[in-house]
This record gives sequence, C-alpha cells and structure tokens, in this order.
Amino acid sequence: MRIIVLGAGLVGAAIAKDLAKDIDMEITAADIDPASFDKLKGDSKIKIERTDLSDSSTVSKLVRDYDLVIGALPGGLGFRTLKTVIESSKNIVDISFFPEDAFELIDCGVAPGCSNLILGYMTSILDETERFESYVGGLPRVRAWPYEYKASFSPTDVLEEYIRPARLVENGKVVTKPALSDVELLDFPGVGTLEAFNTDGLRTLIHTMQVPFMKEKTMRYLGHAERMRMLRETGFFKKEPVSLSGGATVQPFELTSRLLFPMWKLNEEDEDFTVMRIVVEGKKDGKRKRFTFDLLDSYDKKTKTTSMARTTGYTCSTVVRLLADKKFRGPGICPPEIIGQDKKCYRYAIEGLKKKGINFKETVTELK
Repeated sequence: MRIIVLGAGLVGAAIAKDLAKDIDMEITAADIDPASFDKLKGDSKIKIERTDLSDSSTVSKLVRDYDLVIGALPGGLGFRTLKTVIESSKNIVDISFFPEDAFELIDCGVAPGCSNLILGYMTSILDETERFESYVGGLPRVRAWPYEYKASFSPTDVLEEYIRPARLVENGKVVTKPALSDVELLDFPGVGTLEAFNTDGLRTLIHTMQVPFMKEKTMRYLGHAERMRMLRETGFFKKEPVSLSGGATVQPFELTSRLLFPMWKLNEEDEDFTVMRIVVEGKKDGKRKRFTFDLLDSYDKKTKTTSMARTTGYTCSTVVRLLADKKFRGPGICPPEIIGQDKKCYRYAIEGLKKKGINFKETVTELK
C-alpha cells in the first residue's frame, strides 16, 4: 500500500516513522519546510516530498498515485486540504483541528480520536448512555516560568482552542460557552492537580451520539486559563488589524503568535506527557454504572518521540492499519465513534495502541 503523509511536523513525522515499520507499506512525507524532515533523516524507507501543501491543485496532483492519504496539517490548512483529497476520490485519515464543521470531514487523533472510539464502543454495550466527559492535556514535564506550557502540536491550533466557542450538550441540547470557561480541578497520580476548562472538542459527537450530557475539556497546569483569558480579553488574540501611530497596522493574533511561539517551542530534549480521562455513565441490565478510562503517557527517550506525537500519531496510524487490513469498510465519512461502535474494530484499535505502550486503565463503579 502506498501512503502519503501531508505534513511532517512533530506528529506527522511520528506517523510516517511508525507506518514505515510495516513491510507492506510504502511511505512518503510531504511538507514545505525542509527543517520538518530532520526527524526523518536516516530512515531510508520514507520518501521525502518538499512541496507547497497550501495549493489545492498541488495537493490534488500529489495524492493521485497513492492508495491512502494522511492529513497532519495545521488547522488553517486542514479543512481545505481534506476537502481536496476527498474530491480527488482518495481515502484519508485526518488529525487536523480546523474551525469548519467537523461532521462534514473528520478528526482522528487523541482527542478527538481515542475519546470518540471509546464513547462509540460504550454506546454499543450500554443499554442507555447518560453522560460523557472527556479531559485531555499535553504538558511539558518541566514547568518553566512564565507559562509553564510547551506546544506539543501546532501552536496556532493551541490559540484557536482559546478563541473558538466551546459547544457542550446539556439536557439533550447543544449549548455554547466561551473557551477557557468553567475551570475545574482534577487530581492525577504521578502528575498532581491540573485545571480543566471548556474547549470545542466534542466535534462530530454532537451530531452522532444521542447522549444528553457531553463535555470536553482541555487540561493545563494551574493558572494557565487565567493567563490566557487576560490576553484574550485584552485583545491579543483578535484577528482584526489594529492601527498604530504613523499609519502602521498590526494583527494582534499574528503578533501574539510571533511572541509566544518561541517561548512555547518544544525542543527535542524537552520531555512531555499526555494525561487523559474519559468518563461514561449509563445503564446496563437495569444498573447505573460509571466507566472511567485513564491514560498517562510519557515522552519516549529511546526514539525521542513526544508523548503528544505518540498518542495522536499512533492513534491515526492504528486506524490506517485498520483500513489497510480491511477490518472496517464503512462507506462515506466515518468519524471515529462510528468505528468504535464496531466491537472488533474497537478491540483492534485498543490492542494496537497497547503494542505502542499506550494503555488505558478502565475502572467501573456502580452508581445509585
């Protein structure tokens, strides 16, 4: 099978390197930035294609001779590129975080991705699903002042999480709240206390899952949400140009990005971890139960692969193998929760992640 990965950043490179281990796959990684290929040096099985992926006609020509496409681009390019690939009649597994309607297209990383697979599976085994909560955070192991944060995926998409209104489901109805709102504290063994706040991570679940209460929250070290709200409310995240003295103009979002990104850059020696908690409540055989899935994954020192690249990239590559092995044949656009409803596909995905050392700990509690 000939596969091309569009985007060779931290996560895209991890996907390409993982799939290149399969003897029956021929892998190509495409990107415009030559520095993005540094992590792929020395891997003779991965073909490099330096090209401008912002050009739809280029993308259409590029994917023409491939059996499967993987989208690993920043959100600003994600939707347009994904649309181009679909219009080129190519199968694609995508992880990009774009602002457009996610139900038209799909996300398949750690969240959305693993969280969707789990909820899809739970709805298939429960008689009635009442509540779904997803908490996820990718954080640096070392808490460095002033932000105690490093961007383990596209920094632009991180800022989008802090701008884009968050959609939740309450009493069966979709409600919208500001990003960074409703901060709550959660304790995790081996990590400590983290804060969780609303972000727009439910995506396709809003349309596909008939669950009366659903929410998704991003987690950071304590105090991060307040810092980001201060910047946002002051106007540093606005995309409308602001006039300066002398007739010059500046876009606050772009300026803020330029200033923050060097401080948020995750260097090769910087270790990170991913912490995730999925909570599903529902009824089975007349009894109410709570199912909790906990994940704590760390930077791989041996391969120098970030945890976020592992959890996001390997979820994607596992679904790629699912399709390559013809285990799932759903037609059209299939969000991960639809795949998860197939019990055999769910077990295939979970076992594939276990082989990579990505293990979810499941706890079941009976409720009154």
